[in-house]
Amino acid sequence: MKRIAVSLLVLIIGYTPQVVAQTPAVAGDICPGELGAQVDAIANRPEFSRSRWGILIQPLSSTTTLYSRDAQKYFIPASNAKLLTTAAALQKLGADFRIKTSVYSGENGSLYVAGRGDPSIAEAQLKSLAQQLKQRGISQVNQLIGDDSYFLGSAVNPNWEWEDAQAGYGAPINSLIFNQNAIDLLLSPQALGQPLKVTFAEPKLANQWQLQNNTVTVAQNESEFIEVGREFDRPIIRVSGQLNVGGEPESAYVAVVNPANNFLQSFQQALATEGIPVKQTLVASASRNSNQELATVESPPLAELVRETNRESNNLYAEVLLRLLGKVTDKIPLPPTLTGKMPVPQEDTGESGLKELKTVLTQLGVNPNSYRLADGSGLSRHNLITPEALVETLRFMANSPAASIYRASLPIAGESGTLKNRFNITPNRVILQAKTGTLSGVSALSGYIEVPNYEPLVFSIIVNQSDLSAAKMRSATDEIVLLLNRLRRC
Repeated sequence: MKRIAVSLLVLIIGYTPQVVAQTPAVAGDICPGELGAQVDAIANRPEFSRSRWGILIQPLSSTTTLYSRDAQKYFIPASNAKLLTTAAALQKLGADFRIKTSVYSGENGSLYVAGRGDPSIAEAQLKSLAQQLKQRGISQVNQLIGDDSYFLGSAVNPNWEWEDAQAGYGAPINSLIFNQNAIDLLLSPQALGQPLKVTFAEPKLANQWQLQNNTVTVAQNESEFIEVGREFDRPIIRVSGQLNVGGEPESAYVAVVNPANNFLQSFQQALATEGIPVKQTLVASASRNSNQELATVESPPLAELVRETNRESNNLYAEVLLRLLGKVTDKIPLPPTLTGKMPVPQEDTGESGLKELKTVLTQLGVNPNSYRLADGSGLSRHNLITPEALVETLRFMANSPAASIYRASLPIAGESGTLKNRFNITPNRVILQAKTGTLSGVSALSGYIEVPNYEPLVFSIIVNQSDLSAAKMRSATDEIVLLLNRLRRC
């Protein structure tokens, strides 16, 4: 796939701009005592004069510090926040935890589908539910009712930016999720001067959305970019930009407007395919009488959900994990006299999740004053984390029962996830597993590195308040990682 210039509205599926480290080879290893000066030489370059660096580098086996730079100060972590979310989820829920979606019988030929936030549901899962219902003898449904009440609170974090809420990477988080609550588009170049061809991955959606196509196919020597957005109050998708003639198509995601209705419409179609017509769909809380479970599907185990979260930096998965933490808090039940007489106010599940995350990580050993989170994915700029908190989390998880699962969830340099195209061209192989993070003006990398002539290290490197491109920030970060790879005992 060709690299193209993109704005914040570009929603290329699974696309994370990557930069291959091109640092010139430098002969010889370096001693730990020389590391500080060499890291400073990178961070103190004139191009970073207006940027903030937060760095902490330690052996995995101890808290001895090899290098520290504002390690106890707050930084915006971007997707490095997922390291805390996934650590807490593994500690609290366990690697084998699965999310269950159920269909219950209701009155007068109705069915209730109760969602509990499974982010992996796609057509295959809906087909399975429909087939189970058919085997149960269900031949028609008067009302298909979606219970979307498992997660409470706003589906879109109020701390996210306006542009992010339109994007597939900022899709709403609710209890009934289908296809990650996003609309998949394919943009294909045509003849020179012609608009790009915009194709919906799900053809039925073409009749539900009005498309404003302001794109053009340009010559091969011209720059490429695309911008995709949508209206919040009307079913309108806006596409603008340009791709080179004869080039490869590009994919894009747009967040759905009403995720629960989107789920029900897709489930209605799955039922129809199995010969079960549905007269009406409705989003409502489950009836007290809808207690017979007729069909179920389960998510992959939490270990796989965590791997998708960290390796692909999946925001929706991270936000689901945070809300699941909010559903398993140990709350003292209210007296029956109260629960039967008045409505009990319930807290936003995301807020409950943030509180539980802090409780779990404090029990793990992470200083509760070393971070302040506003979401589970790192998309919010209200998130604040110290490099020290990230290193503590990584170290404590390395000594936890979930150590191998947690570490295996991280991208591997030159091989997988958001590090697949980094450290491909280096003087020596870099054995690195780390979490990336990128927002405008922010670049972060935290994880583990196996040093050939030294011992395993744990580190966190964050750049904030930078006016440089993501590519330049990543390149400098990669240079520091390459310094670590040259350490030797001396």
